[in-house]
Amino acid sequence: MFLLEVGNLKENFARYFSVEAAVSETLKHEVFRVRHAVYCQELGYEPTNTTHEETDAFDARALHIALRAQSSGRIVGCARLVHVDPAAPDTPLPFETLCADAINRSLIDPAKVDRRHIVEISRLAVLSDYRKRKGDSAGPIAISEEDMGTRDQPRFPYIPVGLYLGLLASAELHGVEHMFTLTEARLARHLSALGFRIHLIGSPVEHRGKRVPSVIYREEVMTHLPPFMLPLFDQIRNDMARQYAQTPA
Repeated sequence: MFLLEVGNLKENFARYFSVEAAVSETLKHEVFRVRHAVYCQELGYEPTNTTHEETDAFDARALHIALRAQSSGRIVGCARLVHVDPAAPDTPLPFETLCADAINRSLIDPAKVDRRHIVEISRLAVLSDYRKRKGDSAGPIAISEEDMGTRDQPRFPYIPVGLYLGLLASAELHGVEHMFTLTEARLARHLSALGFRIHLIGSPVEHRGKRVPSVIYREEVMTHLPPFMLPLFDQIRNDMARQYAQTPA
């Protein structure tokens, strides 16, 4: 990989994108429209609807992340962190139900960690205009070796890295320690190579393709995040802290 040669990541990223905490109702609706475009219209994971917004019961207890393209001002990507139900913290998160028999509980048992500090990453989505390579339409977000370029022409996968840094920043600001998710093994490998250590904790299940239950330990990621990413992470975290502080009580 040739990422150390991309220059000032913080400044380069800011030319193209910003990462925001979707705390206002207006911004949440923009996120839901991205999800509808990707999950309903493009990939057919969920049925289309007349509101052109994809939502579910977990949105009410989720932290929503939005990726904005600077050139157009549009929200072009999103993700969320779903908390357990505070009134019933032992109620399984969606992945726990789907992967009940697939999780290797000798590695980690989501039912036995402090559930006040766990979340599930889900609804990662990027508009098709920003997944331009052949084959990217197979999933809602993509990353491959091609994103890294070559030694002579290095590139950086701004979109997935921006979304994951946003998720990491939101998790830190809300005291989250364990971030569970269902992921493609290939995506986990690529993100781990970028510093986002994703641990596979079970066997694959069929859910919109083969997906593996996984966990990200927030403190471990912060320990091993490449130094050249830290200024961008700090910027995203500080921006999101201000956005959360402005949220009405």
